[in-house]
Amino acid sequence: MVVSELPYGLYAVTDGRLIPTDELTTRVAQAIAGGAVVIQYREKHKARDVRQQEATALQVLCRERRVPLIINDDIELAARVGAAGVHLGREDASIAQARERLGPHALVGVSCYNRIERALEAAAAGAGYVAFGRFFPSATKPGAVQAETTLLEQARAQLDLPIVAIGGITPANGSGLIAAGADLLAVIQGVFGQPDVETAARRYAALFENPVKSEK
Repeated sequence: MVVSELPYGLYAVTDGRLIPTDELTTRVAQAIAGGAVVIQYREKHKARDVRQQEATALQVLCRERRVPLIINDDIELAARVGAAGVHLGREDASIAQARERLGPHALVGVSCYNRIERALEAAAAGAGYVAFGRFFPSATKPGAVQAETTLLEQARAQLDLPIVAIGGITPANGSGLIAAGADLLAVIQGVFGQPDVETAARRYAALFENPVKSEK
């Protein structure tokens, strides 16, 4: 199966509680200008028509900037706006359902929390990337399970897929996750919760300039 590849770097995730509706595309454009290489639209509280409008606007922006847009949880929304792919959690649809609707080239990511077994199953089922975390205390998901950096080392040794780390990541603690095997750092608060989004994104992007990666 041919799957589009994720670039290496900052994976910025939106949050409507941090971004005023009328500033969504502006803030995302700032994140991309600062070095974000992937954008995920994550919105669980707004009406469907609003989500459709926002996701459509982001897809136009991301296509112009040549940055993949991933839609959190919602396969149908991803299909309607022509997004690069979808991110699936434990309670969401299956990888097979996502592939059936979005096609073989879509980026289908899977949250694996702190379980290498789930990541191996996702890889076997055709996932395009896997995500682990939280690694540090998270304001977005304070009750999320704890993952250890050794999990990234295990995943790097056993998987030939992009690995995303998420959860309380800052420019100060992110380099250790990259060294352990993370290809991308997924960040919400650290980018979109900051007064200067572009500068915040640039601090994360700088971590990838001369990384020391663990060996497969």
